Amino acid sequence: MEPQSVERKLTAILSADVKGYSRLMGDDEEATLRTLTAYREVFSSHIQQHRGRVVNTPGDAILSEFASVVDALRCAVEIQRELAERNAELPENRRMLFRMGINLGDVLVKDGDIFGDGVNIAARLEGLADPGGISISGSAHEQVKGKLDLEYDYQGKRSVKNIMETVPVYRVLSYPGAAAHRVVAIKRRFARSWRIAALAAGLAVLLGGGAVAAWYLLTQPTSFFAETKTRAPPPLPDKPSLAVLPFVNTGGDPEQAYFSDGMAEEITTTLSRLSNLFVIAADSAFTYKGRDVDLDDVGEELGVRHVLAGSARNADGRIRIDVRLVEAATGNEVWSQEYDRDLPELFAVQHEITRRIVTELNIELAEDEEIRVWRRPTDNLEAYDAYLRGLELSHRLPQTANAQAIRMLDKAIELDPEFAAAHALLARVHMIDFWYQWSPSRLKSRVRAVELASKAIVLDDSEPMSYAVLGLVHLFRRQPERAITELERAAALSPNDSVAGALMANALMHLGRLDEALVQIKKAMRVAPEFPAWYWTVLGDVHRRMGGYDEAIAAFKENVGRNPENFTGHILLIATYGALGEQAEAGAQAAELLRLHPKFHVDGYISGYGPRALIYHHSGEKLLIAQSLREAGLK
Repeated sequence: MEPQSVERKLTAILSADVKGYSRLMGDDEEATLRTLTAYREVFSSHIQQHRGRVVNTPGDAILSEFASVVDALRCAVEIQRELAERNAELPENRRMLFRMGINLGDVLVKDGDIFGDGVNIAARLEGLADPGGISISGSAHEQVKGKLDLEYDYQGKRSVKNIMETVPVYRVLSYPGAAAHRVVAIKRRFARSWRIAALAAGLAVLLGGGAVAAWYLLTQPTSFFAETKTRAPPPLPDKPSLAVLPFVNTGGDPEQAYFSDGMAEEITTTLSRLSNLFVIAADSAFTYKGRDVDLDDVGEELGVRHVLAGSARNADGRIRIDVRLVEAATGNEVWSQEYDRDLPELFAVQHEITRRIVTELNIELAEDEEIRVWRRPTDNLEAYDAYLRGLELSHRLPQTANAQAIRMLDKAIELDPEFAAAHALLARVHMIDFWYQWSPSRLKSRVRAVELASKAIVLDDSEPMSYAVLGLVHLFRRQPERAITELERAAALSPNDSVAGALMANALMHLGRLDEALVQIKKAMRVAPEFPAWYWTVLGDVHRRMGGYDEAIAAFKENVGRNPENFTGHILLIATYGALGEQAEAGAQAAELLRLHPKFHVDGYISGYGPRALIYHHSGEKLLIAQSLREAGLK
C-alpha cells in the first residue's frame, strides 16, 4: 500500500528545456543566466494565465502541469510565440530555443512534486521536439484535436527510453508569431537538383538571419508554428497571374539575405503596379522562404498560373541573379536566365527580368504604365543598398529592428535626397512606430509620416506607398472620406496592393458603402492568401452591418482564433450574438473577454477603442454595441 502522503491523479504535463544550453553557458555564463531568468518569467506568467502550475525548474528545464491539455497546449504556443519575438532581438549565437513536450498521463504526487511514466513521457517528447517547437503524445492529441486552431503532423509511434510501450508522437503546427506572417508547412519531395542547392542555401539564411515578416505594417502576431493548409485552393484569376517566391541567398553569408529578399520584393512591387497582371502579395509569397517546394503546388495553393523562383548574391562588386519562370499547372519552364553582371548594372537586370515576364505572359501595358513601371528608383547604388537594408529591417516587428530601419532609410535619403521610395518607406516605418506605440511621441511619429509621404509624392507622384500611408493616417483621424481619396490613388497606381485594399474596405464600411467594402476586403484576401488577422475583423464587421450575422460570427471567430487577445473581435462577437438573441453565447464571449482583459469596462469602450484600433464605430452604433455588452454581463 502506498503511503498516504502520495496520491495519484491524471494531469497534463508540459516539459521544456533549452536546446544547446551547455554551449550557451560555455560561451557566456552570465548572459545565459540573465536570458534564462527572463525566459523563466515568461513561462511563469503564461502558465499562471492558463491555470497551470510550475512544478520544478531544475537547471535549464521547466516542468509544469495543467488540469486541461487544451490549456497546456495553448500556453505552450503562446510561450513559443513570445520567446520567438524576444529571440529575434538577440544575436544568433545568443538565442535560447526551448523544446517542449506535452503528455496526458497518470502521475504520482508527493509534496507538490510529480513522478511516474506520465512525466517521463513528456520529457522524452520534449527531446523529440524541434528547437522552438512542441511535440505531444497520442493521449494529448486525443484531447486537443479539433479544439484549437492548430494542425498536427503525425510522426509515428516512437520507442522512448525507460518506457516499455511505443508512444504515438505528433508535431504541433500553426502560424508564426513575430512577424506576423504565416509559413505553410507541407511535406514536399525534391523534384529537381536545383532545389537541393536552394534548400541548403535557404537553411543557411534561416539559421543566420531574422525571417521576413509581412511586407506591410498592421500584421498582428498569432503563434509560432507553421500551419498545414486545409482550405480549398482559390480559383484562377481571369488575367495572367504570378507569384514571385523569395530568392535564395546563394552568397552563403546570412548578412546578405537582405539583398536576395530585396530583389524578390522589388520585382513583386514593380509587377504589382500592372493593371493587367494579378500578383500575389509579397508577404504571402514569402511564407515559402527557406522551404523545399514544388512550384506546381505553389501555383495551386496560391491560385496563380505562373511562379517565378530565383536566387541572388552580391559580392565583390558583382551580382549574380538566376531566375526561372514556370507554368504552375504543368511544371514546364517558360523562361530562365542567369545574370552575372557588375553591381552598377543592377537596375538594368531588374528591368530585364520584369520586361521579360511581361513579354512571356503577353501582358498589355496600360497607356501610362510604360513610363511609371520602368523608372529607376535612384542613381545612387549606396543609397539603394541602404534602402534594401531598411526594407528588410522594416519587416521585423521588434522595436530595435524598426529603429535600425529608420537609421538605414535616413541614410538612404541623406545619400539621395530625391529618393522617393525611401521617403515613402520611411513614412511607413514611422507609422509602425505609431501603431506599436514604440515612439516617445506618437503624435510626432504620425506627423513625421505625413511629412515624408507628402515629400515622396512631390518627388514622384507615382509612388503608391505614399498614398497608402496617408490613407492610414486619415483612418486614424476618423476621416474615412479623405482616406478613400488617398487609397483610391494607391489602388490606381498599384492594383495588387492587398493592405491598401483592406484599408479601403474599412473606410468604405464606415461610410455605409457596404457592398463596395465587401468587394474590397475579399479582393484583398485573394491577393494575399496569407493575410493578417485584422482582415477577418473588417470582413466580419461588414457582414454584421449588412445583417449577415452567421458570416460575421464565422469571421470574428477566425480573428480571435488567430489572435485570442484581440478584444475587438470578442466585442463584435458579443454584439453579433446579442443581435441574434443568443445570450448564452454572448455571455460566454463576455467571460472570455474579461479573462483576457480583466480591466475592460464598457465606459472605456464608449470613450475610445484604443490606440491600435482600425475598426471604429460612430457614437450611435457604439451605444448599441455597448447595450449588447451590458446585456452580456459586462459593466
